[in-house]
Amino acid sequence: MAEVNLIIDGRGYGIACDDGQEQRVKQLGKYVYDRLRQLTGGGNATNKAQSMVLTSLLLADEVFDLTERLDKSTQQNETVSTDKIITYQGLNPQDEQNITNLIGMMADKVEHLTARAKAKRRA
Repeated sequence: MAEVNLIIDGRGYGIACDDGQEQRVKQLGKYVYDRLRQLTGGGNATNKAQSMVLTSLLLADEVFDLTERLDKSTQQNETVSTDKIITYQGLNPQDEQNITNLIGMMADKVEHLTARAKAKRRA
């Protein structure tokens, strides 16, 4: 288990995390600190506890908004995927095989005619 020391608003916080997650925890700590600075106008707040609570509420509001947007998108995707059913409207397999055979026969005739035309040109 790793530990990361975050400094937020001049105070250090030791945060335990899984090995390999140190950079992510640092990114999260920086994000929290940046949001705190935005909320307090960049200066040191006189009531640090209240500033941290307000920052937590602001972050929670962001999470709630994103969760609502994700839920709406998921519902829209489910509606789209159930409304749109794609069905194959092509030929039945026997007809497809017959057409494939006819195309093959036509290709053979074109090759035969091409060979005859080349032979006439040589003669």
